[in-house]
Amino acid sequence: MKNRFQDLTSIDFYQNRRQVKGLGVALTSVIGAGSIWYTNRLVEELKARERRQIELLSSALEYAASNADNLSFINQEIIQQNYSIPIIMVDASGAPLEFRNIPFRKNASSQDSTKILAEELEEMKAEYEPILLREADIQIFYRNSELLTNLRYYPYVQLAVILIFGVLAYALFNQSKIAEQNRVWAGLTKETAHQLGTPIASLMAWIDYLRNSPVWEENKEIITEMDKDVVKLRMVTERFSSIGSKPVIQSENLYQAIEETINYLRPRISTKVDLIINADSQNLDAMMNKPLFEWVIENICKNAVDAMKGKGRIEIDILQDSDKFVIVDISDTGKGIEKRNFKKVFNPGFSTRQRGWGLGLTLAKRIIEGYHGGRIFVKTSEIGNGTTFRIILHSTIEGAEQFVTEGILEY
Repeated sequence: MKNRFQDLTSIDFYQNRRQVKGLGVALTSVIGAGSIWYTNRLVEELKARERRQIELLSSALEYAASNADNLSFINQEIIQQNYSIPIIMVDASGAPLEFRNIPFRKNASSQDSTKILAEELEEMKAEYEPILLREADIQIFYRNSELLTNLRYYPYVQLAVILIFGVLAYALFNQSKIAEQNRVWAGLTKETAHQLGTPIASLMAWIDYLRNSPVWEENKEIITEMDKDVVKLRMVTERFSSIGSKPVIQSENLYQAIEETINYLRPRISTKVDLIINADSQNLDAMMNKPLFEWVIENICKNAVDAMKGKGRIEIDILQDSDKFVIVDISDTGKGIEKRNFKKVFNPGFSTRQRGWGLGLTLAKRIIEGYHGGRIFVKTSEIGNGTTFRIILHSTIEGAEQFVTEGILEY
């Protein structure tokens, strides 16, 4: 029993959430089907009972026709006691003789009542075969009572209510979970930025010391690269601080932001990887938080280098889509992504590397869509031939402000 409990608690419900959702849908379907089956069984039993009542009624009428002395008792105790089953008695020519439990409108004229009676009779003919009174040459037509009709549709109404409640509960729970994740995410990023601050300040002081020491001339190039890395660490700290709070979005030169990121990456990745930038214009502006956007480009390029195993080509195309949007396509010649994983690659924890955390593209999606009001997605990918990621950004402050107020991207 203990081992079974341990097996249950060791299941990664997040990674297997589709299977968990499928199990929930399956259980709901079983419960719904069982409810419908049981209700239909009750309906069939009630239908049989109402049929027996109508047969009893017909037997009583036949008996009354041949025993006039008992007519008053039969009429009061059997015929008039039917308060639920709609019936119409017709003669040999089909003309109504008597009826019970027909829903006439209040203050309806005789013409309207005749019309309603004829419509009810047609419905009854379509629903059940009539019961014949051979002695009196009379036919009795009937249909299900209102109770039986309501009971037939009850399970579907019940399931609809349960479904609506379930959807609302899921939406509220999901929003609560997202809000909690956001708070945890913000707290972790702020704490990380805080923890990085002290060693970075110390490293900056040491580099200043080395610049003014006798070893500067001999190690100028090394110390300069170290300084670049410390500057990069400061930028990473700024990025984490921005993730934990609302970042400032402003117009920036898109080509320049990408070029600076690529220039930083070139000496720090394999020399067998070619980094190429193509642009419709080097003067295209986009609404962005520059440190965060550069982080996105860096993450995608590093993933591309891993996918190409340190050898290949990364091509970045900067396109003017319209007056409202600009597009950045990042293509590589790596191993590609299966189509079924186009959306999964942005999920936290999804990684094809054994040592990967699976957070790079998750961060990229959060930055582009959550903070910039843009879009990021896998445009194309072919196994063995590479992948293209597409980023869409607003090119005007009006578009960014519209996202802030309405939370939408019109594209």
